[in-house]
Amino acid sequence: MAKTALYNMEGKTIGEVELSDEIFAAPINEAAMHLMVRSYLAAQRQGTQSSLTRGEVRGGGRKIYRQKGTGNARHHGNRAPQFKHGGVVFAPKPRDYDLAVNKKVRRLAFKSAMTTKLNAGEIIVVDKLELKDAKTKLMAETLKKLQAEKKALVILPEREESIIRATANLPQAKVSYVNTLNVYDILNADKLVMTVAAKESVEEVYA
Repeated sequence: MAKTALYNMEGKTIGEVELSDEIFAAPINEAAMHLMVRSYLAAQRQGTQSSLTRGEVRGGGRKIYRQKGTGNARHHGNRAPQFKHGGVVFAPKPRDYDLAVNKKVRRLAFKSAMTTKLNAGEIIVVDKLELKDAKTKLMAETLKKLQAEKKALVILPEREESIIRATANLPQAKVSYVNTLNVYDILNADKLVMTVAAKESVEEVYA
């Protein structure tokens, strides 16, 4: 089984922890990860943009001048796209940008992302994450001791209010739960900080 160092909140190594080969030593599939990132980013788009076509713009019902004899081009209404206040050609309309990805590909992408992070030495497993007070300063100090002060993704097995509140004002840190993990957040983070309990939960859910 794959292994990595186990740290305490002071950033000191206190032993080793075994990691599931099925998740942390899986074959890396870049195409699956790319598809999942595309799917995640597409899902963030609201798709509410809308413009009016020439058939929807108000006005323009009367022919602007006679068909022949003026020397001008032949026109009907003045709401065609080439006129001021005219409609939009191929006007954008509300749409759904969601990109469907099947379950097997999602799991493959997740395992590939976790393996990539472990190979890069960017996974930090901590015995526990507990704060005396839900203060940003305490969380910032903890991440600094763990050398994860840049862009960190803190993975928790379940909701812990003190950690969430203490991390909320840290622009470089983000909290995620095991059941809400996604490939984009994993790859976008410089370091993954997870507790032993979160590691075990990840192995149980995604193995």
